Amino acid sequence: MTKTKSDNNLGFVSQKDIVYNKLLPYADKLDDESNDILSKIKGNLGRAVQLREIWPGVLFWTRKLSTYMRLYGRKFSKEDHVLFIKLLYELVTIPRLEISIMQGLGRLLINLLKKRELLSREDLELPWRPLYELHDRILFSKTEHLGLNWFPKYACFAFIQFSVESVLKTLIKSCRPYFSENATQEMLDEWRPLLCPFDVTMQRAISYFELFLPTTLPPELHHKGFQLWFDELITLWESVQNLPGWEVHLVNLFARLANDNIGYIDWDPYIPKIFTKILRSLNLPVGTSQILVPRYVTNAYDIGHVVFWVSSLLGGPSKQAQAQLSGLFNSITSFFHPSNHGRWLMKLMKLLQRLPASVVRRLHRERYRKPSWLTPIPESHKLTEDDITEFVKSMMQPVLLAMFSKTGSLDAAQALQNLALMRPELVIPPVLEKTYPALETLTEPHQLTATLSCMIGVARSLVSGGERFPEGPTHMLPLLIRALPGVDPNDFSKCMITFQFIATFVTLVPLVDCSSALHERTDLTELDRELCSASAEFEDFVLQFMDRCFALIDSSTLEQTREETETEKMTHLESLVELGLSSTFSTILTQCSLDIFKVALEKVFNFATTNIFETRVSGRMVADMCRATAKCHPAESLKLFVPHCCSAINHIAVNEEVLNEEELDKELLWNLQLLSEVSRVDGHKLLPYRSDLLQILQLTLHLKCKQGYTLACNLLHHILRSAALIYPTEYCSVPGGFHQPVGDYLPIRDWGRPGDLWNLNIQWHVPSVEETSLAFYLLDLILQPELQQLQRFATGEQDMSRDDVLKSLTIVHHCLLGAGSLMPPLTGEPIPELVCSMVNLDETTLYTGMEQYPGMSTESLPSLFFLFFFSDYILEHSEDDTKSLFLIIKIVSDLLHFKGSHKHEFDSRWKSFNLVKKSMENRLHGRKQHIRALLIDRVMLQHELRKLTMEGCQYRSIHQELMRGLLRLSTSRYSQVRSRAQSVLFTALGTYNFCCRDLIPHVLEFLNPDNSSVTQKQFKGALYCLLGNHNGVCLANLHDWDCISVTWPAIVRSGLSTAMSLEKPSIVRLFDDLADKIHRQYETIGIDFSIPDECCALAKKLMTAGNPLPQALMPSEEEEAEGLKRQKLKNSESVEPWKFEHISIGFLSLLLRDDHQLPPAAVTFFVKSLNHDSLYVRKVAISAVAGVMKQIKKPHKKVPISPSELCRAIVAGDRPDNQWLQYNSGKLPLTQKDWDACVFVEKTHWGYYCWPRKLMIYAPEKEQPKQNLCREEMTEREQITFDHFSDPVFINQFIEFLSLEDRKGKDKFSPRRFCLFKGLFRNFGDAFLPVLQPHLERLVADSHESKQRCVAEIISGLIRGSKHWSFSKVHSLWLVENLWGVLCPLLHTALESRDPRKLHWLFEMLMESPVNGEGGSFVDACRLYVLQGGLAQQEWRVPELLHRLLQYLEPKLTQVYKNVRERIGSVLTYIFMIDVNLPFTRPTTSPRIADFTERILLQLKPLTEGDEEIQNHVVEENEVGEQDERTQAIKLLKTVLKWLIASAGRSFTTAVPEQLRLLPLLFKIAPVENDDSYDELKRDAKTCLSLISQGLLYPEQIQMVLTVLKEIAGSSSWHARYSVLTYLQIMVFYNLFTFMSDQKAVADVRGLVIKLLEDEQLEVREMAATTLSGFLQCNFLSMDAPMQAHFEALCKTCLPKKRKRELGSVVDTIPPAGLVRRHAGVLGLSACILSSPYDVPTWMPQLLMDLSAHLNDTQPIEMTVKKTLSNFRRTHHDNWQQHKQQFTDDQLLVLTDLLVSPCYYA
Repeated sequence: MTKTKSDNNLGFVSQKDIVYNKLLPYADKLDDESNDILSKIKGNLGRAVQLREIWPGVLFWTRKLSTYMRLYGRKFSKEDHVLFIKLLYELVTIPRLEISIMQGLGRLLINLLKKRELLSREDLELPWRPLYELHDRILFSKTEHLGLNWFPKYACFAFIQFSVESVLKTLIKSCRPYFSENATQEMLDEWRPLLCPFDVTMQRAISYFELFLPTTLPPELHHKGFQLWFDELITLWESVQNLPGWEVHLVNLFARLANDNIGYIDWDPYIPKIFTKILRSLNLPVGTSQILVPRYVTNAYDIGHVVFWVSSLLGGPSKQAQAQLSGLFNSITSFFHPSNHGRWLMKLMKLLQRLPASVVRRLHRERYRKPSWLTPIPESHKLTEDDITEFVKSMMQPVLLAMFSKTGSLDAAQALQNLALMRPELVIPPVLEKTYPALETLTEPHQLTATLSCMIGVARSLVSGGERFPEGPTHMLPLLIRALPGVDPNDFSKCMITFQFIATFVTLVPLVDCSSALHERTDLTELDRELCSASAEFEDFVLQFMDRCFALIDSSTLEQTREETETEKMTHLESLVELGLSSTFSTILTQCSLDIFKVALEKVFNFATTNIFETRVSGRMVADMCRATAKCHPAESLKLFVPHCCSAINHIAVNEEVLNEEELDKELLWNLQLLSEVSRVDGHKLLPYRSDLLQILQLTLHLKCKQGYTLACNLLHHILRSAALIYPTEYCSVPGGFHQPVGDYLPIRDWGRPGDLWNLNIQWHVPSVEETSLAFYLLDLILQPELQQLQRFATGEQDMSRDDVLKSLTIVHHCLLGAGSLMPPLTGEPIPELVCSMVNLDETTLYTGMEQYPGMSTESLPSLFFLFFFSDYILEHSEDDTKSLFLIIKIVSDLLHFKGSHKHEFDSRWKSFNLVKKSMENRLHGRKQHIRALLIDRVMLQHELRKLTMEGCQYRSIHQELMRGLLRLSTSRYSQVRSRAQSVLFTALGTYNFCCRDLIPHVLEFLNPDNSSVTQKQFKGALYCLLGNHNGVCLANLHDWDCISVTWPAIVRSGLSTAMSLEKPSIVRLFDDLADKIHRQYETIGIDFSIPDECCALAKKLMTAGNPLPQALMPSEEEEAEGLKRQKLKNSESVEPWKFEHISIGFLSLLLRDDHQLPPAAVTFFVKSLNHDSLYVRKVAISAVAGVMKQIKKPHKKVPISPSELCRAIVAGDRPDNQWLQYNSGKLPLTQKDWDACVFVEKTHWGYYCWPRKLMIYAPEKEQPKQNLCREEMTEREQITFDHFSDPVFINQFIEFLSLEDRKGKDKFSPRRFCLFKGLFRNFGDAFLPVLQPHLERLVADSHESKQRCVAEIISGLIRGSKHWSFSKVHSLWLVENLWGVLCPLLHTALESRDPRKLHWLFEMLMESPVNGEGGSFVDACRLYVLQGGLAQQEWRVPELLHRLLQYLEPKLTQVYKNVRERIGSVLTYIFMIDVNLPFTRPTTSPRIADFTERILLQLKPLTEGDEEIQNHVVEENEVGEQDERTQAIKLLKTVLKWLIASAGRSFTTAVPEQLRLLPLLFKIAPVENDDSYDELKRDAKTCLSLISQGLLYPEQIQMVLTVLKEIAGSSSWHARYSVLTYLQIMVFYNLFTFMSDQKAVADVRGLVIKLLEDEQLEVREMAATTLSGFLQCNFLSMDAPMQAHFEALCKTCLPKKRKRELGSVVDTIPPAGLVRRHAGVLGLSACILSSPYDVPTWMPQLLMDLSAHLNDTQPIEMTVKKTLSNFRRTHHDNWQQHKQQFTDDQLLVLTDLLVSPCYYA
């Protein structure tokens, strides 16, 4: 099909259609159909927007648009595309749009923007700000927590649950490429002021950057794009050390930037750091005693983005990234070994699976993708062939290890599939090497399943050969033949993977015997000849496979696998095996040549007809195999099967009495089953046998035996289906089959060939006239009599037994199933007046290649109608005949929804299609290069999709009848019947427009308390109907005021109903679920349905633009006016949904909104409920009143000041221009005048990084709304609150309730209560203080926790609420001394976002004496906590206070109490938090760590100088008087340790130089063994070391650290030397690439370890050996010749002669130097051997020989050698057969001697 032709029909150039539509048999009709629908959509959507009717008009037509895109793709012109996007963008960003509508429109917009290559930046530009405002409003809502706006967690839309957040993020992602070129600068101006690392706003700013910053600008605009921020953010990222939460967002941003601009950014300087940080974030376990920092786990990088980043760094001139990547995989390869397992494994596997996929994606983009407007990758940075080879090599070792991983082989298989696309010659041979032995072994089934699933991944690359791997195809036959034993009835998983394996390979290869070509053709290459001669084995393979299958079937007959009593259905496993068997067999037959097919057919026929099978398990499998033969070549197969089965059945059924037997003859059943399966073939081929089949049907449909007539019904169903449906008839891998002579066509050339989308030549079956007339004849003959009989039964003219009723219904059901596509659509009058709309809401009908025949409709429809009367009849007369009711429900469901295929079948086919596509696709070349069978399947799915598209159908009278019938069934007596009917009902509710409005009154009728006839079952059924299923419509919660105003009151009133009984727990549970669901899904329903004018302008354009022209009329002026009027009416109507006071409080609280105030009656109700007896009601009321406070808050005026003129350069931190914000005790506003002159800035982050363009601050007091109104000036709502809270009795009761304990010991500060008080004090000033004060004083004096909590809540509310009070009021507030006498431990909430200078009284008071020992350690700790909370909230604005605090605390650092020490530790962390070395940051004026460390070291001198062991000095409590310096120093050290531990998790950067000065001391104390009995001091020291060693080092710090370590390694304590080694292990691994990029550092570490190998202490030597082997294993050091020579030389050191000792002489403790050196050499060799636990490098055999020479040396050498050998044996035992080949025969002899232990008795 050429492009031009299709465009002429359309009249426009389509953006991108779904190609599969052109392959449908009725493709020529589609252009007109799509044009018709599109013009309707354009016309009506434009009209709806201009008439300003969001609901139902806009929603209805946007849904139609998304259906249109599902059916035809983006089949509209470019200008329409742009208009649709702009219109939807305007609609989505309407400020007060309901969330669910926003989500629906957002999803459609995402879909329109998805293929970004279709629209360039020239075609479309979108503003970014509306999206930012939308995002901000929803995700950082100011009012949600007060219950004024409700957002559901998930919106139920199209049955897929999406959270609002993910829709928003995807939407921003899709719009990003189209932001204007100045957007970057605007965004930076907007969000840079938020960059204050000590504030939560940092997280927000960075996540905004990640979401919004555009990175796809063309190169000439880069100076307006990433160059504005790249340096700033990358240096920030480099300098951050402790993984704060926002670092992840930065990484995601860089990954995206790198991917979008490959070749335009030089990443080389950052590459070592990037890889070091990636390695750190994998959280791999290292060393012996490592303590994980929890935030490393929670804030670790997202692997998906890491992979993105790495794959974008590869290539380019420097090749540095590939070197580091190989290093990364070398260092972590051993973690992939199947014997290792841990929580980090998932991450590693993900990395392994995604990286090759990402590189393939990049290669596709560089080489095969159609060029589009997106920036192309410059030639210099494209991946070269060498790059690819290097990459594949670096990944092979870990992937081969991961094949057998504990998490399953799937990740490895996907990785291999992608690697094999790039380099089959490197990837496939090693996998084959593992596969052949696995196929031979019987003992390790896991190995077999793993290798086979990996082979399936590389199947396509293997079979298609190609110039890189020409010998690939020769492996195919041996593999297939060897896989056959896997079809094993005893091992289910092996059986399934074998089926999958065979099916995959056979799909790719035509099974044709080409051996005759050897003589006929002369143009064959050597390889072709080899393949041709091998292909002679195909026939053998097919026959062997069938024998295996027959054996499998024989072993799974019912008699064998079941006891007598068990069920007769197939078990889940059996049905899976059946599926695998039948699909594999039909694949094989499809791919066979005719000769092989005939042999196979013969064999199956004999097997099926010589045995008689039971019809449940084995019979189904055999029948499936027969069906497969019939499907492939119907004519040949039917000729054998039909006559045989018919004669057999006739022969048995001649006797009359057979028809009435309960248990039928096995032979009869088996032949019926066989016949019913064989008849599922191409309808044309059945026609010759129609008389035989009809005769059988008439014989068997009325059998008495249920099994018998069900099989006959199946036969009927299959005959009807094959005559009436459209479907492809063959799925061969080459169009036209393989039946040409070998001379003309050589099948081996087609191995692994993809189908050609444009020459698929699908053979469709389209029903012919004869077939349809056959179908109608069958229906008249069989369906009509049944219907008439049932009708007579329903009217009481004729009696039928239950079994007969069931039989009749079964026949009716099967007729419907078979001929569903021929049934005319249900007609009837549309139901008017369900919803008023000014836009037409018609349904659109799709052509599905079916003509309905008129003979059908007139007689049959009335007779189907009676089914309802019939269901009523059964419900009245025999309600317990549930089987018939089930069938009726099924029939009704099919009448409503069935057009020839079921939704759930379609869904599962779509799913399996996607799975197969994934497992066999070629991502490298793309462009739909799938196997032909897959492509045909996809076209078929497209046809079914058209049949199933039924959304938005009109709701007609007949549907109304059906729905009411269903409702009656949904409230019947049996729960099974109810639940089935309900699920059908819910599906129907989703299908027809607005039918919910029609049904709700009928449901509510059952809940009405006045209706006395309702039974409990009906009541329950009705509640379930309201609840809805988990993803469908919830009737109780439609987004529609009209429905809610009826439903909610009804639910509440139903409590009075007689049928309601709270004794039945099921009913109580239902009510809970209902309330819960409404609460969960309810969201504030839009009241404000206005559409801005820009939208209308766009809509006008849409209605006049382009082809196809819309037919709808342009709305006239009057209509527009009417639309506006309706919109206003709608807005005013919906404000008063308060018809009842008695709606339960929960629903009532849902109706709070932030744009309309509550009616006074409701306010009274809530305030009164604050003192209700029930706890739940009180809780809701507290939230609600807090919300009301927010509603009646007076707006405070703000004025802009613009400090941004003050300073232009980017310098963060303490600068002259933000000094006025800082706290200065010399300039506090102590008088009214100072107070007025002072500019207060409440938010803490302003001014730290840079100033915003316009800083809004509150205007002076005079311009603010008046405070302290008298009662007359208040509004009605304020008066209600005022009266209650001024009433002492009310307050008494209220405080009483508040200070009760919630749950013992679980008392927490409640933000809700705090919000309530904040609101009260804010709105009413200090009016309530006089009433509250006595209570506060009483509570403060009470030491109960709950009382203290209550006071804390009130006071926090007071401090935050007094934000706008006048100076005099605040002043008097702080003079109420006794309130502040005891500070409650929860003030930090109170101080959040407040200007420190407004609260100076509080701060001064806190600073007076935090630690004074009065009231014990607890009070001290609490006070410090308050202080820390207060100062932490103030961050960088109180340097003066921090200095004062530090001065005050330093003498007190030697605290005795542990809890005070810990608290001081964390206070210190906060004091020094501001001292960071971030880029562009001024040195801080807050305290600095360096000065502090200096002072501390002085005091610790007594400890650092002495050599003796440092003991923990326990001080007696009563011991007064001066203790010596040493004890003081120990106490000081304890506190310092607490500080170091606390800061590891909190601060952003580590003060490395300062910590290094404390290191020697820590090494001295830290114990070596893992023992918890140590005292606090030693445990802390150990923790500290572990945490410090994991820190991230900058390149310039490495030498400093190494110098310190060398110094300590020379210390006299062996504990310290030992700890140096453990410290080194962790430090080097966690900073691996930074170390490796510094040659001197590597040499230093190596020198250090080798020096410690010769230590005099045995433990140190052994640890050094372990460390060395670790470094060798992660390829940090390499095993080079000089090192080997060094160790061998050490080994040759002579041992001193043994002297005879005289008895009783002192044993010599210091080992002689010679022994130590010799032991060091042996340890060195052993480290080398143990460093490669999973393979045998070339140097290993020689080293083992060297070692074995020392087996008889003195201890400890002998011990070391033995340990090494046993470890070697343990790790190499699994694959010893392969490892053996590395050794010579002599070496093997020696080894066997060493490894086999000598016999004890020799």
